[in-house]
Amino acid sequence: MAYVLIVDDDEDFAQTTATVIRNEGHDVNIELDTESAAQSMKDKIPDLVILDVMFPEDASAGFELARYMRNASEELKMIPILMLTAINARFPLGFGPDDIDSEWMPVTDFLEKPVDFDVLKDKVAKLLGRRSEAD
Repeated sequence: MAYVLIVDDDEDFAQTTATVIRNEGHDVNIELDTESAAQSMKDKIPDLVILDVMFPEDASAGFELARYMRNASEELKMIPILMLTAINARFPLGFGPDDIDSEWMPVTDFLEKPVDFDVLKDKVAKLLGRRSEAD
């Protein structure tokens, strides 16, 4: 069983996603803002973070949290991050997996909302498999 942290300000979506992930046998915590998520990761290091981009306090807070994780400590630096966002639906910017890089969008993988939960389960399994291989 892995520990998955979901960071998303849409509580209904986060709860639904948590249920899907829990049904796969994982322990899940939800944080509704990036500051709480950063504190939560200090208290318990997750095996995977599922992260939104836009938050009420900052439209790019998810990017900032990902950058923080990659630069904060050795433990957080290696955690897979699945960016799960509706940013392309709200702003036609065309973000996607091709934009992943170590500086600007330092995430492991990317999915757009609305998400197909079967695809999400597959991504989670792959990312957690990668994490356990790295350990």
